[in-house]
Amino acid sequence: MSSIAVLGTFDTKGPEHAFLAAAIQRAGFVPLLIDVGTLATPTVVADISADAVARASGELDYAALLARRDRGECVTFMGRAAAALVSSLAAAGRIQGIISLGGGGGTAIATAAMRALPIGFPKLMVSTLASGQTAPYVGTTDLTMMPAIVDVSGINRVSRVIFENAAGAICGMVAAAEARRTTPSPVTEKPLIVASMFGNTTACVTEAKKILEAAGYEVLVFAATGNGGRAMESLIASGLVAGVLDVTTTEWADELVGGVLGAGPERLDASARARVPAIIAPGCLDMVNFGERASVPAKFAGRTFYQHNPQVTLMRTTPTECIELGRIIAEKINRYTAPVTVVIPRLAISIISAAGQPFHDAAADDALFLSLRTHLRAGIACVEYDVAINDPAFARACAEILLAHLAAPSLP
Repeated sequence: MSSIAVLGTFDTKGPEHAFLAAAIQRAGFVPLLIDVGTLATPTVVADISADAVARASGELDYAALLARRDRGECVTFMGRAAAALVSSLAAAGRIQGIISLGGGGGTAIATAAMRALPIGFPKLMVSTLASGQTAPYVGTTDLTMMPAIVDVSGINRVSRVIFENAAGAICGMVAAAEARRTTPSPVTEKPLIVASMFGNTTACVTEAKKILEAAGYEVLVFAATGNGGRAMESLIASGLVAGVLDVTTTEWADELVGGVLGAGPERLDASARARVPAIIAPGCLDMVNFGERASVPAKFAGRTFYQHNPQVTLMRTTPTECIELGRIIAEKINRYTAPVTVVIPRLAISIISAAGQPFHDAAADDALFLSLRTHLRAGIACVEYDVAINDPAFARACAEILLAHLAAPSLP
């Protein structure tokens, strides 16, 4: 019978987690109560105590840290300890799912634990923070956050419904995962290729995807929206990816200039570490993303903007910014040891950078292309085509070059 970890701060929210565990048990699953509270005596006895969780961290000085009773320190430490514990429980087959209820501290601890679990492992966080900015809690994982609506403070006419629904949701996830494990897949797993895509490069990636799939690969497409780029980098780093079609490197424009869709300074690093064949193109480096027009910082007044929709404002990158983008990306690519080719669509790097479109700026594009070529180390191919990025000929070139790289002898 499948077991579901019910993890929480039992010093402040013990009865709520006990209610959740009872609902899980009624559904035919075995709850495993795990206490991660540190500031008071638990109100419910857990199957795994907070002290046992702390010991799982392997940190010798944990008792002294907890004795200081600094809430921030305790939350951070218990997040690390819970991650170590649930990872070992999952690896040993002792739990098949995990759920938690929490406010700020409980959410931080529980989601740290959940992020340590693999994609596909059922994980559900019922949180008072679920309707806000959840990126720090979710990261690049598939954990689900459910709004608690009211605070996690007692069982009432609202919380009862939310908690019972949450119990049903995690039980359904675990049942679905169990069905996957016990039912043979009719589809033979194919080697993976990951691709980056934006609305402005959809036609390119769609066409290239068809060619790569016809050649026997499965293609996973990631939206170049910051979190999507981080997720793609994480999957590449995992060693599960055979090739990379990174034609939409736009997240670096946001990272450099200060837009809202940056993917962090390690974007483009995973392919170097994993030594994976790759195609890199400067897709959508003409744009920096902001929210609604009023959200654009005043320092950018006078720049060229395009209102993509009421919630998204795009800002054109300048020649100076493009020179720096070319340098950054080239220096990232210079660390690659597996076969890699930089592919440049000279006529447009997005739909709106083509001649006659709002972001057409030949000087900025030329600055970008020259900087890329100048900073690439000798031995890295840089191929230019007199087409736009969404031209089928460009998509075919990207796919065919990547397939040639994949067919080359593997590195020792």
